[in-house]
Amino acid sequence: MYFWLIAIIVFTVDRLTKISVQRYMDPGQSIPLVRPIFHLTYVHNYGAAFGMLAHKTTFFIVVTVVVLSVVAFFYRRIPKEKKLLLIALALQFGGAIGNLTDRLIYGYVIDFLDFRVWPVFNIADSAIVIGVGLLFWEFWRSDKQGQPGIASGGE
Repeated sequence: MYFWLIAIIVFTVDRLTKISVQRYMDPGQSIPLVRPIFHLTYVHNYGAAFGMLAHKTTFFIVVTVVVLSVVAFFYRRIPKEKKLLLIALALQFGGAIGNLTDRLIYGYVIDFLDFRVWPVFNIADSAIVIGVGLLFWEFWRSDKQGQPGIASGGE
C-alpha cells in the first residue's frame, strides 16, 4: 500500500512544483535563492538526463510506459519485508510518471532546480535518482548479508 502512497506523493509534489514554476516564471528566467550556489531556473528539457537524445519524445514515452508496466507488474512479487526496495521502486515510479506527464502534455520536461554545477533538474528527477541509489544500496546490502537475490523474491 505504501508503494502507491509514495508514488502518488512524489507525482503530486512534482506536478505542483512544475505548475508553480510555469505560473510564476518565464522560460529561461532564473531566480537566485542562494548566490551563487542555488537558483530556480525554468527550462524546457526536450531530452533525457543532461539533455541527451533531445526531441526523441516518442522514444522516451514508449520506454517509460514499458518500465512503469514492468515495475507495476513485478512490485507485488517483492516480499513486504523488502521495504527499502519497495520505497526505491515507488520513488522511481512516481518520478517517472511525473516526467511522463510532462512529455505527454508538453512534449518536454519542465526543469527548475539549478545548482549551477549540474544540469537543471526537477523533483521527479530527484526521486528517480534517490530511488536508484536506494536500489543499489539494497542490492549491496543483500549481497553483503548473504541474502538470496532480490529478483528471486527471497526464495
